[in-house]
Amino acid sequence: MSGWYEISQAKDGQYRFVLKAGNGEIILTSELYKAKASAQNGIASVQKNSPDDARYDRLEAKNGKPYFNLKAANHQIIGTSQFYSGDAARDNGIESVKKNGPSDKIKDLTEQA
Repeated sequence: MSGWYEISQAKDGQYRFVLKAGNGEIILTSELYKAKASAQNGIASVQKNSPDDARYDRLEAKNGKPYFNLKAANHQIIGTSQFYSGDAARDNGIESVKKNGPSDKIKDLTEQA
């Protein structure tokens, strides 16, 4: 099964999206957006930019754990990964975003209220 996006709303009314792999695991999380349309634009940006290896910043957190950011052509961060146990696990996460990012399947959890 291929991945999908989920749009949700935070308690403060802002929106975010996550990209999930086919197994349901979250592989990329967006920032918070004031409008749902902005979150939808963020998803479109991930769909466009995720296949391009040059769009990934491979980073290390203060606790030493590897993670990555996916950036748009304008260098703005579109999404951030979880922390990984090592560089190989992080690189597998990037490959998963490359594979699942182009998905056009979007579940809007804000409409289930």
